[in-house]
Amino acid sequence: MLPPRRTQMDSLVQPLVAQYLAMGCQSKENQNESITTDDKRKDDVRVTPGCTPNKSRVSPPGRPHKFHKPIPTQITPSKPLMSLGHLTKGASWEELIQACLESFDADGCVRKTSHLLNITFTMHRLLISSSDLLEKLINQYPLAVHQKHTHSVDNDQPGECQRICYLIRHWIQEFWMIFRLPHSLSDSLNDFRDLLREHGQEHLCSLLETKWINERERSWKASLRLQPHYSKKRKVSLLFDHLEPSELAEHLTFLEFKSFCRISFVDYINYIRNCCMKDIPVLERSITLCNGISQWVQLMVLSRPTAQLRAEVFTKFIHVAQSLHLRHNYNTLMAVVGGLCHSSISRLKDTTSHVPNEVTKVLNEMTDLLSSCRNYDNYRQAYNRVTGFKIPILGVHLKDLISVNEAMSDYVEDNKVNVQKLQALYNHINELIQLQQIPSELDANKDLVHLLTLSLDLYYTEDEIYELSYAREPKNCKAPVSVRITDTSC
Repeated sequence: MLPPRRTQMDSLVQPLVAQYLAMGCQSKENQNESITTDDKRKDDVRVTPGCTPNKSRVSPPGRPHKFHKPIPTQITPSKPLMSLGHLTKGASWEELIQACLESFDADGCVRKTSHLLNITFTMHRLLISSSDLLEKLINQYPLAVHQKHTHSVDNDQPGECQRICYLIRHWIQEFWMIFRLPHSLSDSLNDFRDLLREHGQEHLCSLLETKWINERERSWKASLRLQPHYSKKRKVSLLFDHLEPSELAEHLTFLEFKSFCRISFVDYINYIRNCCMKDIPVLERSITLCNGISQWVQLMVLSRPTAQLRAEVFTKFIHVAQSLHLRHNYNTLMAVVGGLCHSSISRLKDTTSHVPNEVTKVLNEMTDLLSSCRNYDNYRQAYNRVTGFKIPILGVHLKDLISVNEAMSDYVEDNKVNVQKLQALYNHINELIQLQQIPSELDANKDLVHLLTLSLDLYYTEDEIYELSYAREPKNCKAPVSVRITDTSC
């Protein structure tokens, strides 16, 4: 029989709600609060001793969730930051642009490292628009033309005019997604080309070519399509009861990784700017998938008519969780364990009495791993030990981005850009982006992926799930009750 670990379970379940939903994205369950239960409210206010309580209430749709400025000790340190040299104390945009221009040699190749270029071209949108940055860069051209006519230039060094074009070319080639967005960048580039022609430097216009971007976008979208195969080794069953836990974990990981790979640098930056997921479809879909898995787990357990059968489903999902852990899929692991620890399931005392002790031990280990105590310290240690394929708990890392953004100012003395802040945020985001490039080696079946996707699309409100829970095991009564529930196993 499961020991009374309600406080630890709430420590897990509440962050699942808070981290994924309270960041400005209201859950569907909160849209209908007409039915409540006393036990549910009592369960949801308990927290683990020594941990900060997580509120499950969220902001209304469209209103950014307010984050309190964290103290520095609450921010988990990332990898050691690369030295910024004289830019460490801040820089004006002109000084930052000049440092970027000096990154190119006579052939237009980047000297040593492109780290500063990457920071500038990805993170500037937190402070100014891409159009404004391009305008500042183009405004350097008249000064460069004047310098060319008044000073002799070393033949081994590119002129400032060339460097400006090299820098814009690098921006277009490495961060082409910015140039496909609907804004005035194309018009500004056309005006700059005309300016080059006026000064007899038409040969530099070829460096500013953007016609290839549409083809690049098509190739990029094609690369995101993780293609499951049609397996000839086994007949596809229409019932998930016939799937082994490892198979189910593999297909859940396939769906999770596919969703994770669609999140771009621009999406993370937009999230930092808005402090919510409103108008960021890929993040909203990722959260919808996570919440769908968590709810599906609850419904699968509640769909069984007897306590023994519910315990068997519960045990199977623990084995799924173990397989997810072995695959380092922490995001789906949080969803599955969060569903099993939800108070609509944990209140089923008759059901939990049939759960084997060894399964209980595994559940306790999982809740310890995913606990929000000490800023998810157990999870972070396990996550950092993994060097290969892994899927992070997205909500935790989004919280880190907000913490860094709130803890560090945008500008320092003399209204200079805080380049250290841009670097810190860049490192956090880049680490997530790099995970998308690691081969997944997932062996997913197309039919099962489709079937699983349909199963996760089922929707019940929070109150409807509690009604099912109390119908299965009424309060202070172990007698079975007849209940009708939609079959979620196929």
